[in-house]
Amino acid sequence: MASRVMYRNVASVPFSSKASSIRNEAIPAHLSMFHSSLQCKFRLSSCMKKRHRLIIAATESGEGDISQPISTEKECFQVKHGTVPSSLYGLNKASNDYATWDTLTGQMAGSATFAFLLFQVPQISLNFQNLTKGNAAALFAVPWMGQLVCLLGNLSLLSYFAKKREVGAMIVQAVGVVTTSVVLLQLTLAGSMPSLVFIATAVAVGFGLILNFLNYNKLLSPQIWYLWEDVITVGGLAVLPQVMWSTFDTILPPSLVPGIGSTVVALSLVILRRLKKLSPDITSILSSVSAWTATLLFMWGPVAQIWTNYINPANIRGLSVSTILLAMIGNGLMLPRALFTRDLMWFTGASWGTLLQGWAILVTMYMNKCIPKPLFWGAGVGLAFWLGMMLATDAKVYSLSSPLSPLRELFFGRIPAKSD
Repeated sequence: MASRVMYRNVASVPFSSKASSIRNEAIPAHLSMFHSSLQCKFRLSSCMKKRHRLIIAATESGEGDISQPISTEKECFQVKHGTVPSSLYGLNKASNDYATWDTLTGQMAGSATFAFLLFQVPQISLNFQNLTKGNAAALFAVPWMGQLVCLLGNLSLLSYFAKKREVGAMIVQAVGVVTTSVVLLQLTLAGSMPSLVFIATAVAVGFGLILNFLNYNKLLSPQIWYLWEDVITVGGLAVLPQVMWSTFDTILPPSLVPGIGSTVVALSLVILRRLKKLSPDITSILSSVSAWTATLLFMWGPVAQIWTNYINPANIRGLSVSTILLAMIGNGLMLPRALFTRDLMWFTGASWGTLLQGWAILVTMYMNKCIPKPLFWGAGVGLAFWLGMMLATDAKVYSLSSPLSPLRELFFGRIPAKSD
């Protein structure tokens, strides 16, 4: 018989009273295993957090109701947003493994802060040495447009994660904003970046950091925050096409049309949304545009660097290999958390940063004999092992059949099991 799955909120109550109410119900013998699973999961919920909200997945059939609780807030979030992990439909879910991996991925995302704190330090140090020696030309190996889009991406993603209250990811983005700003200052001193562009960027960064801090601490009015979201939406949509065009200025004619055109479109959409003239579907899409634009801005940084390496291979020695490795490590540490939470946008940005900002740039440096062979192959083997471990562990804690199943759930959502 086909079954129908429902979800209902259950108030957070002590386990003892909840369990006693369950024991008072008449439970058929053939459902005793469900009863045991239910008791075990309520104990897990009580131990993990006293202020837990539970959602009960009840399968209706002719026999009666069978309840299977969802034991973590992360699962509550996934149910609320329509992405219920496959593990919730099995009786043998490894709750301890799930809770452990939940904690570990959060700690790994937090520890990425140290990698990103040091991320730009080698490049900043190298730039400082070149500036003090009068070798400003070496700083032209670092494309200011690539750094600028990364900074704007970090700033927009900071707002995204502040709204989600992912503290570890917030700190990473804030550190990225500050350190990249220092690099842009050095590029401005070297004459690579226009001064007016840097001043405008510095003002935007200052406002952005202050507003995000106030919003996270609930000291900012919603109206001001909505205005800031509109600003980063328009700013991201205006900057991204122009920077993409300007990156290939050696083969494309100079033009401001991409930036002007995208600015007009973005402003029109934001104004129409304010006037409530857009359909609900378009409004929903526009609400996620700023976050995805931020991700694309962040993703374009390594593309600009790879292109610069291609057209000016002699300048590659102006890059710091330590900076590239730290970018790969920092993004790699955030990948397990992004996959575990099934956050497609976060996973896209982190994987791009790992593979393109890290590995692909290492490939260009290796091809130009700027890094030793053991370092290159060691980094490659280590990355492959890390990605394989991440997929295998995620599949295990979600009780999935294949290490590739987490990626399928991430991109396409969970495919419900067929019922007889």
